[in-house]
Amino acid sequence: MGILGQWHAMAYSEKTPKNELQALWTEYFQKEKEIYATLLKDPGTSAAITGTVRELADRFGVDLMTMTGFLDGINDSLKEPNPIDEMEEDTQVQLGFDLEKLYKNMVLAGADWLYNLPEWESIYDAERRAVLFKEAKDSQTVRKEARIYPNDPCPCGSGKKYKKCCGRNVA
Repeated sequence: MGILGQWHAMAYSEKTPKNELQALWTEYFQKEKEIYATLLKDPGTSAAITGTVRELADRFGVDLMTMTGFLDGINDSLKEPNPIDEMEEDTQVQLGFDLEKLYKNMVLAGADWLYNLPEWESIYDAERRAVLFKEAKDSQTVRKEARIYPNDPCPCGSGKKYKKCCGRNVA
Protein backbone atom coordinates (compact mmCIF):
# COMPACT_ATOMS: atom_id res chain seq x y z
CA MET A 1 0.00 0.00 0.00
CA GLY A 2 1.40 3.41 -1.02
CA ILE A 3 1.37 6.42 1.22
CA LEU A 4 -1.93 7.64 -0.25
CA GLY A 5 -3.51 4.33 0.79
CA GLN A 6 -2.02 4.76 4.25
CA TRP A 7 -3.47 8.28 4.46
CA HIS A 8 -6.91 7.08 3.40
CA ALA A 9 -6.78 4.16 5.86
CA MET A 10 -5.90 6.55 8.68
CA ALA A 11 -8.14 9.51 7.78
CA TYR A 12 -11.25 7.57 6.74
CA SER A 13 -11.05 4.63 9.13
CA GLU A 14 -14.38 3.30 10.33
CA LYS A 15 -12.65 1.54 13.23
CA THR A 16 -11.09 4.66 14.74
CA PRO A 17 -13.23 6.31 17.45
CA LYS A 18 -15.11 9.37 16.22
CA ASN A 19 -13.40 11.77 18.64
CA GLU A 20 -9.95 10.64 17.43
CA LEU A 21 -10.94 11.17 13.79
CA GLN A 22 -12.32 14.62 14.63
CA ALA A 23 -9.04 15.51 16.33
CA LEU A 24 -7.06 14.24 13.33
CA TRP A 25 -9.15 16.30 10.88
CA THR A 26 -9.11 19.43 13.07
CA GLU A 27 -5.32 19.29 13.22
CA TYR A 28 -5.08 18.50 9.49
CA PHE A 29 -7.34 21.43 8.50
CA GLN A 30 -5.24 23.85 10.56
CA LYS A 31 -2.01 22.67 8.92
CA GLU A 32 -3.67 22.71 5.48
CA LYS A 33 -4.76 26.30 6.06
CA GLU A 34 -1.20 27.31 6.98
CA ILE A 35 0.24 25.67 3.85
CA TYR A 36 -2.30 27.40 1.60
CA ALA A 37 -1.67 30.75 3.31
CA THR A 38 2.05 30.32 2.56
CA LEU A 39 1.42 29.34 -1.07
CA LEU A 40 -1.04 32.18 -1.70
CA LYS A 41 1.32 34.87 -0.36
CA ASP A 42 3.26 34.52 -3.62
CA PRO A 43 1.18 32.36 -5.98
CA GLY A 44 3.52 33.03 -8.92
CA THR A 45 6.23 30.92 -7.31
CA SER A 46 3.99 27.88 -6.74
CA ALA A 47 4.93 26.41 -10.12
CA ALA A 48 8.55 26.37 -9.02
CA ILE A 49 7.81 24.44 -5.83
CA THR A 50 8.97 20.90 -6.45
CA GLY A 51 10.57 18.17 -4.43
CA THR A 52 9.89 14.77 -3.00
CA VAL A 53 6.89 14.30 -0.76
CA ARG A 54 9.26 14.09 2.22
CA GLU A 55 11.09 17.29 1.19
CA LEU A 56 7.82 19.22 0.87
CA ALA A 57 6.63 17.91 4.24
CA ASP A 58 9.85 19.17 5.80
CA ARG A 59 9.66 22.48 3.92
CA PHE A 60 6.14 23.19 5.22
CA GLY A 61 6.82 21.77 8.69
CA VAL A 62 4.26 18.95 8.57
CA ASP A 63 4.45 15.18 8.88
CA LEU A 64 4.47 12.89 5.85
CA MET A 65 0.80 11.86 6.20
CA THR A 66 -0.38 15.47 6.41
CA MET A 67 1.57 16.31 3.23
CA THR A 68 0.08 13.24 1.56
CA GLY A 69 -3.42 14.41 2.45
CA PHE A 70 -2.57 17.91 1.22
CA LEU A 71 -1.27 16.57 -2.11
CA ASP A 72 -4.41 14.46 -2.45
CA GLY A 73 -6.57 17.53 -1.89
CA ILE A 74 -4.73 19.93 -4.19
CA ASN A 75 -4.16 17.46 -7.03
CA ASP A 76 -7.36 18.39 -8.93
CA SER A 77 -6.27 22.05 -8.92
CA LEU A 78 -2.81 21.48 -10.36
CA LYS A 79 -1.88 22.39 -13.92
CA GLU A 80 -0.19 18.99 -14.16
CA PRO A 81 -1.51 16.43 -11.63
CA ASN A 82 0.96 14.49 -9.50
CA PRO A 83 1.04 10.67 -9.62
CA ILE A 84 -0.66 10.42 -6.23
CA ASP A 85 -1.89 6.84 -6.62
CA GLU A 86 1.66 5.48 -6.94
CA MET A 87 3.22 8.11 -4.67
CA GLU A 88 5.85 7.19 -2.09
CA GLU A 89 7.79 9.52 0.18
CA ASP A 90 10.63 9.81 -2.37
CA THR A 91 8.29 10.55 -5.32
CA GLN A 92 9.02 13.86 -7.05
CA VAL A 93 5.94 16.15 -6.96
CA GLN A 94 5.15 19.76 -7.83
CA LEU A 95 2.64 22.35 -6.64
CA GLY A 96 1.97 24.39 -9.80
CA PHE A 97 -1.72 25.16 -9.32
CA ASP A 98 -4.27 27.04 -11.42
CA LEU A 99 -5.52 29.87 -9.18
CA GLU A 100 -9.10 29.98 -10.47
CA LYS A 101 -9.43 26.22 -10.39
CA LEU A 102 -8.02 26.14 -6.86
CA TYR A 103 -10.50 28.76 -5.63
CA LYS A 104 -13.44 26.98 -7.27
CA ASN A 105 -12.39 23.59 -5.88
CA MET A 106 -12.17 25.10 -2.40
CA VAL A 107 -15.73 26.40 -2.84
CA LEU A 108 -16.96 23.03 -4.12
CA ALA A 109 -15.32 21.28 -1.15
CA GLY A 110 -17.16 23.62 1.21
CA ALA A 111 -13.80 24.68 2.64
CA ASP A 112 -14.74 28.20 3.73
CA TRP A 113 -11.64 28.35 5.95
CA LEU A 114 -9.62 28.14 2.72
CA TYR A 115 -11.53 30.24 0.19
CA ASN A 116 -11.94 32.96 2.82
CA LEU A 117 -8.22 33.19 3.56
CA PRO A 118 -7.12 36.86 3.62
CA GLU A 119 -4.38 36.02 1.09
CA TRP A 120 -7.06 35.75 -1.63
CA GLU A 121 -7.78 39.48 -1.22
CA SER A 122 -4.43 40.41 -2.77
CA ILE A 123 -5.04 38.00 -5.67
CA TYR A 124 -8.68 38.68 -6.56
CA ASP A 125 -10.93 41.56 -5.58
CA ALA A 126 -14.25 40.83 -3.86
CA GLU A 127 -16.18 41.08 -7.13
CA ARG A 128 -13.97 38.51 -8.89
CA ARG A 129 -14.15 36.14 -5.91
CA ALA A 130 -17.94 36.43 -5.99
CA VAL A 131 -17.96 35.57 -9.72
CA LEU A 132 -15.71 32.54 -9.14
CA PHE A 133 -17.88 31.45 -6.21
CA LYS A 134 -21.02 31.64 -8.35
CA GLU A 135 -19.37 29.79 -11.25
CA ALA A 136 -18.31 27.01 -8.90
CA LYS A 137 -21.78 26.68 -7.38
CA ASP A 138 -23.47 26.85 -10.80
CA SER A 139 -21.25 24.03 -12.07
CA GLN A 140 -23.06 21.68 -9.70
CA THR A 141 -26.55 22.83 -10.60
CA VAL A 142 -28.49 20.38 -12.74
CA ARG A 143 -30.86 22.04 -15.13
CA LYS A 144 -33.60 20.11 -16.86
CA GLU A 145 -34.63 21.30 -20.26
CA ALA A 146 -38.28 22.19 -20.67
CA ARG A 147 -40.27 19.19 -21.81
CA ILE A 148 -42.20 19.47 -25.03
CA TYR A 149 -45.67 17.98 -24.90
CA PRO A 150 -47.53 16.69 -27.99
CA ASN A 151 -50.00 19.61 -28.12
CA ASP A 152 -47.34 22.31 -27.60
CA PRO A 153 -46.32 24.49 -30.55
CA CYS A 154 -43.37 22.88 -32.35
CA PRO A 155 -40.05 24.46 -31.34
CA CYS A 156 -38.96 24.53 -34.99
CA GLY A 157 -41.25 27.49 -35.54
CA SER A 158 -43.57 25.92 -38.14
CA GLY A 159 -46.71 26.95 -36.25
CA LYS A 160 -47.92 23.34 -36.13
CA LYS A 161 -48.41 21.28 -33.00
CA TYR A 162 -45.34 19.28 -32.01
CA LYS A 163 -47.17 15.95 -32.56
CA LYS A 164 -47.99 16.94 -36.18
CA CYS A 165 -44.51 18.25 -36.96
CA CYS A 166 -41.12 17.28 -35.47
CA GLY A 167 -42.69 15.00 -32.86
CA ARG A 168 -44.36 12.88 -35.51
CA ASN A 169 -41.40 10.50 -35.82
CA VAL A 170 -40.58 10.31 -32.12
CA ALA A 171 -41.48 6.92 -30.72
